Amino acid sequence: MNRVFPSLSAPAVAVLLALAPVSVAAQQSLTWDQVKVRFEASNPALKADADNVAEMKAEEVTAYLRPNPQFSVTADGTQIAPHNGVWQPLAGTFVVPTLSYLHERDHKRELRLESAQEGTRITQSQHEDLERNLIFNLRSAFVATLQAKFILELARADLVYYDKIIDISQSRFKAGDIAQIDLDRIELQRVQYESEIQIAIVNLRTAKIQLLQLLNDRTPVDQFDVTGVFDFNDSLQTAETYHDAAVAARPDLQAALQTIQQSQTNHKLAISNGSTDPTFGGWYTWNSSNNNLNATQTLGLSVSVPLRIFDKNQGEKQRTQIDIDRAAQAAEATRAQVFSDVDTAYELVRSNVALLKPYKEKYNDQAVRVRDTVSYAYLHGGASLMDFLNAQSDYRQVQLAYAQLIGAYLTAAGQLNLAVGREVIP
Repeated sequence: MNRVFPSLSAPAVAVLLALAPVSVAAQQSLTWDQVKVRFEASNPALKADADNVAEMKAEEVTAYLRPNPQFSVTADGTQIAPHNGVWQPLAGTFVVPTLSYLHERDHKRELRLESAQEGTRITQSQHEDLERNLIFNLRSAFVATLQAKFILELARADLVYYDKIIDISQSRFKAGDIAQIDLDRIELQRVQYESEIQIAIVNLRTAKIQLLQLLNDRTPVDQFDVTGVFDFNDSLQTAETYHDAAVAARPDLQAALQTIQQSQTNHKLAISNGSTDPTFGGWYTWNSSNNNLNATQTLGLSVSVPLRIFDKNQGEKQRTQIDIDRAAQAAEATRAQVFSDVDTAYELVRSNVALLKPYKEKYNDQAVRVRDTVSYAYLHGGASLMDFLNAQSDYRQVQLAYAQLIGAYLTAAGQLNLAVGREVIP
């Protein structure tokens, strides 16, 4: 048979060749590491919180600023009526420019800077804690995408297998080996396989949409894909190992411990703020009407010392002292939560591994063997139609349960990473 192909001009061919790599690149699958890098670079919630850390860094500059000096000018002695009939309004005026400066004692500036720096470290730890939680959400969406892909491939493979059964059944019907009702029941069963494929497609697209949202990516769903190992690892360290790692890595615990340090610094600052800060001043005067003709210009100095009889900053001293204890109790509660999170996630991972092992070692192969054996027996008249349909149903249930357990394990592994504060299970 001769085929007629439309002719393409040289420029059109060049354009197609130029666009081909772009199309392939746009549809390439992303690994977990690539997805994580994109997330850290583009997630708006994470970037907004990073700006909060920068704002706290700017507060350190404000905290360490010195007090501004004060400058004032006083004019007095100006005549408001003529003297001996002569109007000389500026003849008796004397001018006093004054410069004063508040001297802060007891390391107030240094303590303010230290408190601001500790506040920045707390905010940085809280930012890392936000990233820790968002990474868990990202990994959950990534796992959901892998699981949906696995289930979709499984559903399509089941349909291909079942279509072969239908073809053989139709041949048997034509040969008179089976009745019309049996063939109809077999063909009607195909609807369930088609339904499972459509459900799997919807679940896959939904998972991709959630992942794209976290990445702040406007790529069309059909051009976006991820790839990764959809399997489990049965090697687990002891719970105590994860406890130690979590104490060292959890940013929320670090923030709680840093809050204790800041509370202690704030208490020192409250004590320092209760001390007296003198104000030193100096001035120059010019008095044209001074009786002493040699003293029309003078210099003066002053020291102003507040008498802290009533206000010694007692309330702030007491509040910051209480705040130290409150921060210590909050840190202890956070530590207990860390251990609880690790233990809970560890048990989830351990439980999923215990369930997955017999599936991988025994049940999956058994389900395939039973399906193939019963199908062969039915196609050769050695099994009933009900046995055949039940075997197909059992196989799908086992495979679906295995896929769901793998997804649960990967999610639990992500939860253990979340509880520890760093990736301990890839």
